[in-house]
Amino acid sequence: MKLTHLKAVVYIKLFQGKAPIYEALQNYKTKRVVPFDVPGHKQGRGNPELREFLGEKCLAVDVNAMKPLDNLGHPVSVIKEAEELAADAFGAHHAFFMVNGTTQAVQAMIMSVCKQGDKIIMPRNVHKSAINALIICGAIPVYVNPGVNKKLGIPLGMALSDVEKAIKENPDAKAVLVNNPTYYGICSNLKAITELAHRHNMYVLVDEAHGTHFYFGDDLPLSAMAAGADMAAVSMHKTGGSLSQSSLLLIGSRLDVGHVRQIINLTQTTSGSYLLLTSLDISRRNLALNGKKIFAKVISLAEYAREEINRIGGYYAFSSELINGDSIFDFDRTKLSVHTRDIGLAGIEVYDILRDDYDIQIEFGDIGNILAIISVGDHAQALERLVSSLSEIKRLKMRDKTGMLEHEYINPVVVMTPQKAFYARQRSVPIEASAGYISGEFIMAYPPGIPILAPGERITKEIIAYIAYAKEKGSFLTGTADMAINNIKIVEE
Repeated sequence: MKLTHLKAVVYIKLFQGKAPIYEALQNYKTKRVVPFDVPGHKQGRGNPELREFLGEKCLAVDVNAMKPLDNLGHPVSVIKEAEELAADAFGAHHAFFMVNGTTQAVQAMIMSVCKQGDKIIMPRNVHKSAINALIICGAIPVYVNPGVNKKLGIPLGMALSDVEKAIKENPDAKAVLVNNPTYYGICSNLKAITELAHRHNMYVLVDEAHGTHFYFGDDLPLSAMAAGADMAAVSMHKTGGSLSQSSLLLIGSRLDVGHVRQIINLTQTTSGSYLLLTSLDISRRNLALNGKKIFAKVISLAEYAREEINRIGGYYAFSSELINGDSIFDFDRTKLSVHTRDIGLAGIEVYDILRDDYDIQIEFGDIGNILAIISVGDHAQALERLVSSLSEIKRLKMRDKTGMLEHEYINPVVVMTPQKAFYARQRSVPIEASAGYISGEFIMAYPPGIPILAPGERITKEIIAYIAYAKEKGSFLTGTADMAINNIKIVEE
């Protein structure tokens, strides 16, 4: 048994210790190549200000695709090897390097298995990228509305019984999409959902944007690939340490690699950034070799912060005590999600105060909660500063919570498909006068980018009140053509 473990450790160090793209770029630098190709800054010489800002080393490897460095759209050498190493590290049949963000990975998942008129079962609290994919390909959503935790006002995971009901009512659906984990750290029963969907010959797609660490840590929720899912969109840049906009699309053996590559190439840039690709390569190596140690530390830091915040009183840093075995099947303990409403402040207000008064930038704040992302680069002193700042905010800013909105999620009334509504004849009306009409646009707070309203949904007085409240509290709203978010385009019926 010990010998087997030793062999596994040696294998990981030898095999996963490689970084093919990084090594090829290092070799390229030693050759002192004279560039007569793009990019036009010519290793930074043509833009001294940019070179001073980013550094000569960075710009020297901001290069174009060439034979020694392979081609992202059709990899045959170093990128191909790097993707194979990533697939091995994540337990996938194949891994694609994505440089258009996890947004494109989510869209590639949906477009790989759905075409116009096909049904896909999904929770309504999906990221806007999923609904955008429906607008592009014309697939029809079958929404499973999540339950809501009334104390926290947040949407939950997908209950197995709700997924089963949706499958029985829509046996012709092509796929089931699952958010796992949600922004707040809530996980569904992914293995049971996957087994259920596969029994009905449906694919399982997982938006695993916030779950990179599931593949490398102990005592964490089950990863999509380990659960047997067919595809997973993984934001390496969120918790895996790579550069912003770099991501992975993982697939299982039921998908054809060539077909998925073709779908990706429909929308992916033909000028893939080697800075992003190298960051994926190096970060994968780091996680494969050191991930268990890294995420044991991350969990420890998160647990420490949670305990200290809960000692302050008024705040509620929630965790695995929420688990109910179904709609909250598991919880990502690296997530530092904190309920703020009991101190009389909306999450977005605490978010703004932390940034403006304490120089602390957290991931997001919504109507009732804040989220601090804890990952590879965090340390105890930073968390102590966050805890002490939250304590002072309570002491200085606490007020009566009477009149505060309680729910982050409102069940939508879906009237037509997102694609049909988005491309329909539309006219613009003031949001406050839009009740009863069908929305032709999105409205969402960003982050997290989960639509309050999506194309094809009926606008209600409750939604209008929520939008007004979110604006009043300082949420950054996006989605409408009107940049001030005062008007919305409605479908002319």
